[in-house]
Amino acid sequence: MKPILLQGHERSITQIKYNREGDLLFTVAKDPIVNVWYSVNGERLGTYNGHTGAVWCVDADWDTRHVLTGSADNSCRLWDCETGKQLALVKTSSAVRTCGFDFGGNIIMFSTDKQMGYQCFVSFFDLRDPSQIENNEPYMKIPCSDSKITSAVWGPLGEFIIAGHENGELNQFSAKSGEQLSNIKEHTKQINDIQTSRDMTMFITASKDNTAKLFDCTSLEHLKTFRTERPVNSAALSPIFDHVVLGGGQEAMDVTTTSTRIGKFEARFFHLAFEEEFGRVKGHFGPINSVAFHPDGKSYSSGGEDGYVRIHYFDPQYFEFEFEA
Repeated sequence: MKPILLQGHERSITQIKYNREGDLLFTVAKDPIVNVWYSVNGERLGTYNGHTGAVWCVDADWDTRHVLTGSADNSCRLWDCETGKQLALVKTSSAVRTCGFDFGGNIIMFSTDKQMGYQCFVSFFDLRDPSQIENNEPYMKIPCSDSKITSAVWGPLGEFIIAGHENGELNQFSAKSGEQLSNIKEHTKQINDIQTSRDMTMFITASKDNTAKLFDCTSLEHLKTFRTERPVNSAALSPIFDHVVLGGGQEAMDVTTTSTRIGKFEARFFHLAFEEEFGRVKGHFGPINSVAFHPDGKSYSSGGEDGYVRIHYFDPQYFEFEFEA
């Protein structure tokens, strides 16, 4: 597999995200730039300019009309996807760590960090009511007192969100009442990433405790565990096969002098049912911070600490590959 290399960031990648059709790939990094690319050939389509700090998260709505970004400059911004124009700006008292559109694209949620004496909050805005953004008054704000949210996604049908915390906890919060519907702790360390399956029935978590775990979206039942020897920063589920891709690696500053395991920054492929690793893809010069499957399952992308995004189109052998248990 010869990757397409995307060079559009000066600092490490924080998140990459395909739109629903998969023709566009959005990338954000620890620089203020938000890029959008054609996923078929890696051509840069444009940038969304306005942020003044690291951008932690990005999302596109169902029909790719709007793009949502959250940044360390204490703001969450809404953009017109086609023109790059900033449509709305929500100011916050601390960095915006996660953000996302609900299924219909009418409601946005984002979580803010616990820092500078401010608590961690999840805020919900209804875009059909312009006064909420103008007055910076979300229709609902959920405080999380114990441990800050490090990753969050919408559940099926936009009824609740699933949030992963710094202490390894997972919660479901109702998007209507804000109450906590369920709470489990399967991870022992921070949850770095949560991604749902294409049909939203399952989701996968990536954690600093060297594992990625598969859960049922509605019941939060723990289904599978994928183990590695180093922290997992991101994990994604294939839309067409029972395959999982994990990205991670130890930060150089966390590697002890006695450790010989510096490097090893491959994307790792596991079988969903058998929990066994069957392939690795090398390429990045540092930990992989974000991975994503193309919605058609024929390619995947990874964004790394080295500031590069790599788009990999699978070889024909990948589609003929039979797993022997």
